[in-house]
Amino acid sequence: MLRPWKLELEIDKKLDKAVYLQIADTIIADIRSGRLKAGDALPGSRNLALTLKINRNTVVEAFQVLINEEWVISKERKGIFVSDKLPALHEHRTHRMNDDHNPSVMSNQIFINFDDGHPDSKIAPVTELARAYRQIFGIKAKWQMMGYGDEHGDTEFRKMITQMLNHQRGMQIHENEISITRGSQMGMFLTAQTLLTSGDEVIVEDPGYKPAWQAFEYAGAKLLPVSVDKEGISIEAIEKLLQQHQHIKAIYITPHRQYPTTATLSLSRRLRLIEISNEYNITIIEDDYDNEFHFGYRPILPVSSFPELKNYVYIGTLSKVVAPALRIGYLATKNQELLNKIGSLRKIIDVHGDVIMEQAVLQLIKEGAVKKHIKKATVHYKNKRDFVYGLLNKYMKDIADFTLPEGGLAFWIVPKHKLDWDKATNLLLEKNIRIIHPKQYSQNPINGFRLSYGALSEDQLAQSIPVISEVFTKLSE
Repeated sequence: MLRPWKLELEIDKKLDKAVYLQIADTIIADIRSGRLKAGDALPGSRNLALTLKINRNTVVEAFQVLINEEWVISKERKGIFVSDKLPALHEHRTHRMNDDHNPSVMSNQIFINFDDGHPDSKIAPVTELARAYRQIFGIKAKWQMMGYGDEHGDTEFRKMITQMLNHQRGMQIHENEISITRGSQMGMFLTAQTLLTSGDEVIVEDPGYKPAWQAFEYAGAKLLPVSVDKEGISIEAIEKLLQQHQHIKAIYITPHRQYPTTATLSLSRRLRLIEISNEYNITIIEDDYDNEFHFGYRPILPVSSFPELKNYVYIGTLSKVVAPALRIGYLATKNQELLNKIGSLRKIIDVHGDVIMEQAVLQLIKEGAVKKHIKKATVHYKNKRDFVYGLLNKYMKDIADFTLPEGGLAFWIVPKHKLDWDKATNLLLEKNIRIIHPKQYSQNPINGFRLSYGALSEDQLAQSIPVISEVFTKLSE
């Protein structure tokens, strides 16, 4: 017999949140609280729509979100059920190169450069940013901005970032738990220098983001690489390392779209990672370098948004949503002692950041220019993603494996045969095409590469992908 369960929800159409997301988030809350348990059945979409007096398609969309995010499963001819793979966290609750993920700038001789996932600078709101900058610089109180400010950044700007994280990414952060940085790499460096000491160990994804590794090593920490598959970092491998090592201080992850493979960390693994972090008092360093451009229902919420997680540092950037050259990032943490150390170190190297630029970006956000740009850019990148997917299916489906990413600005391409990547990259350079050598992602051999499309035109993509296919085919023979 199906468990009787009633959705307790009053739909508020005045909220800046779609009705289907209100339904999905209410069901998630019931799962997390224990009202809904593993294996429990949800009411049918038709019955729920009648109960809530809404269109059935809205309920179907809510169920699709829950399925996508792995809270529930669909059983053919039976219905929708709470997933039986979820740890019962309610029982344990307590009271880049994007922006910075950039490879080296190559020679002008390179005709087509597959970078690491840069946005298209041609569609950046540069005119709006310049106008806002001039206005802020020319206001009557400009003299107030010429002195030194807060080492964590402009207060109003931090409030706006806090609202964005809380509203759009499900976090529960206060503005006094935010520090503005010059890009996410500075956030990574500050975190490493204040959290880690010589002899500490840090678990990292392999393949992964080497500039972050370098920040940890510079602080004196030892890296413990852990393999990544289609569900993200291996929890089983992490648990084995915890039995073998006594000085693990942090786990560094890119869970939303794993760098470089674009895999999303599965819900069951995210929840288990939270349990591990709490049990062993390990800090989760979450690098959400690629959150903004998502083509599905919504981005996966950060691991740091889960209230069960005690120790974390969440690092992000605004470089992709405003302008690639804009050096504004941020970090968030509930650890006030750590944040105070970060502030003290920040004073030594940068005093108080670029207040005028922070004010200019704040004005763009308030005016709605940033939201408008994100909406426009998302359509632009989705169309380009679909164009690339068509090219890959046409030229590479027989020689490589790849999946259609739900967002971001890159595909992860894995040739069906192991390639000599030194030869592959050199042959492509001879044809004026540059791809990033897989050695940039790991100290071990990796048979895959990151094909970015954000900054390239459709003509460049149409010219280069057949050539890449030709070179891969040649090396596979």
